[in-house]
Amino acid sequence: MKKTLLAITFLVLFNSKTIYAANLPDCNENINRSIFSFNMTVDKYLFKPVAEVYNVLPVEVRSGINNALLNIDSTLSVPNQILQGNFSEAAVSISRFAINSTVGILGLFDPATALGIEKTNREDFGQTLAVWGVDHGCYAVAPFFGPTSPRDLVGRVLGVYGDYFYMISAGDKTAFGENLGDTVYWSTKGTEIVNFRSQNIKSSENLEKNSLDLYSAYKSLYLQRRENLVKNIKRSDTQYGASEDEWKKIR
Repeated sequence: MKKTLLAITFLVLFNSKTIYAANLPDCNENINRSIFSFNMTVDKYLFKPVAEVYNVLPVEVRSGINNALLNIDSTLSVPNQILQGNFSEAAVSISRFAINSTVGILGLFDPATALGIEKTNREDFGQTLAVWGVDHGCYAVAPFFGPTSPRDLVGRVLGVYGDYFYMISAGDKTAFGENLGDTVYWSTKGTEIVNFRSQNIKSSENLEKNSLDLYSAYKSLYLQRRENLVKNIKRSDTQYGASEDEWKKIR
């Protein structure tokens, strides 16, 4: 049933005329603004306070968590790099994952970079759909998840069931034996949210202070970021906020 729904959604979105981010229509702006207001309230009373507590942890601990999350993210990037025809990047990502998962102690450290194996561009299924010619559709704001589009929402769903980390943690039994359990997978995803939010507290505060229309500001930033990711302008080390050098400056 899940596969059928995904296939139908894909066929509805596929093969449509490309719409550039700057021209993306906001078909349900009133509804989007209401959901945006709800999300900002949830952030104010939940995500931001948790992120502030998280930032009390020593920078070395947060850096290790950030490394581990980037390492896990390779399980999503690799299949998308292959689907986009970036086989050389996929090979590099696999090499980095193997080294950092073993020598780097489950990705807490990044010996691959020290060996000269640089990070590749972070890829997800929303980007893959874009490369295949699927347009965004109308701009949307999802409860809790924030700015998105039909294409990226489909990419999020595919990003769960097409992620090998999901398969070995929360998915069906694999060739390696029983999975790790739903708790492991969703706890990791929750940590990603907190980690990302903790690294963007100051930037979000500045945005709130300096924006005449916060809704439009977040919309613009989201669309620019997604377009840059599709064009591989940004590197994977910015996915969760700070690079290794930037982590040394975070206090």
